[in-house]
Order: sequence, then structure tokens, then C-alpha cells
Amino acid sequence: MAEKILSNKNNLQVIHEDNHIIVVNKRVGDIVQGDKTGDKPLSDVVKEYLKDKYNKPGEVFLGVVHRLDRPTTGIVVFARTSKALTRLNDLFKNRETKKTYWAVVKNKPPKTEDNLIHFLKKNEKNNTSKAYMKEVPESKTASLDYKIIKELTHYFALEINLHTGRHHQIRAQLSAIGCPIKGDLKYGFDRSNPDGGIHLHARKLSFIHPVTKENLTLTAPVPDDVIWRAI
Repeated sequence: MAEKILSNKNNLQVIHEDNHIIVVNKRVGDIVQGDKTGDKPLSDVVKEYLKDKYNKPGEVFLGVVHRLDRPTTGIVVFARTSKALTRLNDLFKNRETKKTYWAVVKNKPPKTEDNLIHFLKKNEKNNTSKAYMKEVPESKTASLDYKIIKELTHYFALEINLHTGRHHQIRAQLSAIGCPIKGDLKYGFDRSNPDGGIHLHARKLSFIHPVTKENLTLTAPVPDDVIWRAI
């Protein structure tokens, strides 16, 4: 396994920062919010960064608005005030954000670009979601658009726009069309990446700033590896 470099307060990749929000570029292995692993979450790292930078006494307020899977990389937004948190929660809940992802997959998708609609059912026991063509009990509709943006020697790079935000949605839907994401053993790729991550990157996020009301479009640089660099 290649050594994983997790985010800490000194190497945090900050994409945007103001009085109300802070947006960071998540690394492979960073966990957005604390869970049963007990590993230090990215939210704590961001708090330490803010505490240090602004010399804040006492506890720093930071609200978690959304999450990314641990093996993925890219844009994560945090709220720095309770007002921003409430409004950002509404923006994400009402799907008033535009999310664009990049993925590197094995096999060429059936079409150069397409809209995929599946019914996803989550399996709590092994933390996966299965994509069905027809509705099944306890399933939720999942929709995304993809297009091929680059053909590499062994892989295909896709740009994906999400219309719904389901558990492991992109991973499950791409796997369902025979295009598992590079490194994603859970969804049918044959071997893991050296760093334990997968080639799925939250590339771009557009939304209206919760307080200033300006239109924000933020882009996260891709991880520094040979395949991402080729795209």
C-alpha cells in the first residue's frame, strides 16, 4: 500500500474561505465526520486550522453540511456560522446545488453520454447500494448524467452531473452499466488502488452563497497521480 497522506491543519487544501463558509479539497482516506472507527474526522482538522489561523480561544463552531465517501476526493463545504449551516442544509436538501464529479472507469460506457436512472437499495450490513432497473421495496430513485471526457490507454474518464444524492450513487450506477470505478473493489473493480482510494473526485460545486447570495462555482484540483494528470 502506498502511504496515505491525510489532511491535517498544516496541509489542509482550502479552496474558498470567508466569514460564513470554508470549502476544502478532501484527500483519499479523510473521513468527513466522526464514525465508529474513531479516526479523526476532517471536521476536527478544519476546526484546528481555523482555531490556529484566527487565534480563537475556546471551541470553534463548524457545521457539517454534506459528506463524501472515505475513498473519494474533492469538494467538501463546511459552515462557519449557525446561520450559514441552516441555509446550506436547505440548499443541499432542496437540491439547489449543482454537483459535478469526475470518475475514471474500466470499460467504455454503452453511450458517449447518457442519463442513467436506477432504483437504489441500500444494504446496511455491508454498506453498499445495489442499482435495479425497476423499483423494488425500500429502493430510491437515482438519476445522473454522464459523458466521456477522455479516452485513456486502459480507462475512460467521465464527467458526471448528479440529480439525486443517494448512498454510493455514482459507484453503484456506473457499476450497473459495466463500468466500475478504478480501485472500487466494492463495486466490481478487480484490484485496489495503492492508496486504498478510488478514482472518483468531486470536481465542481455551484451554489448560491448562504449569506452574501453571490453565485459561487468552486473547483477542486485533482489528486496528483499519473491518471488524473492525464485528464
